[in-house]
Amino acid sequence: MFNIGDKVVYPMHGAGVIESIEEREILGERQQYYIMRMPIGDMKVMVPLKNVDTIGLREVIDDNTVELVLQRMRQFEDDDTTNWNRRFRANLDKMKTGDIYDVAEVVRSLMRRDGEKGLSTGERKMLDNAKQILISEFVLARDLEEEQAFQLIDGVITSEEQQ
Repeated sequence: MFNIGDKVVYPMHGAGVIESIEEREILGERQQYYIMRMPIGDMKVMVPLKNVDTIGLREVIDDNTVELVLQRMRQFEDDDTTNWNRRFRANLDKMKTGDIYDVAEVVRSLMRRDGEKGLSTGERKMLDNAKQILISEFVLARDLEEEQAFQLIDGVITSEEQQ
């Protein structure tokens, strides 16, 4: 169970801070919800407490893990999947896990592919979403501004391409 003020990650949506725990009636059913404020887009999200385990809500990573994620993003792994549909599904499955390393891998591979061959519209949208998820977690993990987190991620891929 999380508490008010905890920094948590909601897979496929990103990181946020639990502002309150409220009971609400939705579609005739009363239940408790975490009310999360997301730092990117200044959005609020309601997460049913009873679904926390099944959706994979987890704590935001710490500063050391940010460094490990950045190190992994620097590692080159050739993406040999040429079929965009299979690649898209594999990336979507990785993002659904909510695992920070999987999300970082999606960002890395799509940014690399974009630099080399370009992306389809669906992959472009996925890259934007994956970046926002990663950025939102870095913002809360390191107390950064959104632009600083973006530059951190962009810098890893850009410096790698120049080598």
